[in-house]
Amino acid sequence: MAWKRMKMSPEIRQEYIELFDTCIVRPDRKGIVEEFINKLMRGTSHYDEVQAATKVPWYVVGLIHGMESYFDFGTHLHNGDSLSRRTWNEPKGRPPASVGDPPFSWVISAIDALQYDRLTAWDDWSVAGICYKMEAYNGWGYRNHQINSPYLWSMSNHYTKGKYTVDGHFNPDVISDQVGAITALKKMTDDKLVALSAQKVVDAEA
Repeated sequence: MAWKRMKMSPEIRQEYIELFDTCIVRPDRKGIVEEFINKLMRGTSHYDEVQAATKVPWYVVGLIHGMESYFDFGTHLHNGDSLSRRTWNEPKGRPPASVGDPPFSWVISAIDALQYDRLTAWDDWSVAGICYKMEAYNGWGYRNHQINSPYLWSMSNHYTKGKYTVDGHFNPDVISDQVGAITALKKMTDDKLVALSAQKVVDAEA
């Protein structure tokens, strides 16, 4: 089965919950994960502004920002391209002309990125809901290789190796050197920086 788009199901929801509940930061990566979280927390004023406009939780905005550009406020949230022009990597041409002309502010571009990926229409910000949308943001391709996505789980006990080094090219021997978004989120909840909503038993589509 080729995973191009996945519907949330009770089974997938339970998978995410179990992975999150048992997620442990690898001891030799603890400092890197803590540095990632510290950088995220320094940007909360920007993430709060985006949350106010989109209803997407500030910490989800921050996690995406860290994953796409390692917290560089001079880049598009869509993919890390420079804010000096519209995006030229996928998704190309964002924000559209209706939003205005470059250079764009980080907040304006971030709002467009969340609208483009339909996060603004999502209201399940439970553990499973966040995992689902974060995996959708990066793509379902890792499921074709029977591994947990490093975009979510890198530097935790749920990921060992295997990575898409460029779009469409998977190398089973490469180890991601990027902090997994949900690895960081689990540490944030353990440290009581974030309080997640209760699990919601609903089916939804991305």
